[in-house]
Amino acid sequence: MTAKDKNALDATGLKVLKTMAAASGPQAPKQIATAAGLDGKVVSDQIKGLKNLGLVDSPVRCKYAITAAGKDRLAS
Repeated sequence: MTAKDKNALDATGLKVLKTMAAASGPQAPKQIATAAGLDGKVVSDQIKGLKNLGLVDSPVRCKYAITAAGKDRLAS
């Protein structure tokens, strides 16, 4: 995600969002990183940005899940 367009998703952000959509429930960043084949730090940074966009939420401490807005973004 770039500072220029706060609503834009880069390829990595999209990959993280798709991985979260495929998950059966909230997951830790490390679990998401393993499933997506990405570095944990990269996933943590992406989650922060996705959370700021309202596409990801943290329903359980230290675990994250895709929101309805996130699912809508993937569908569009």
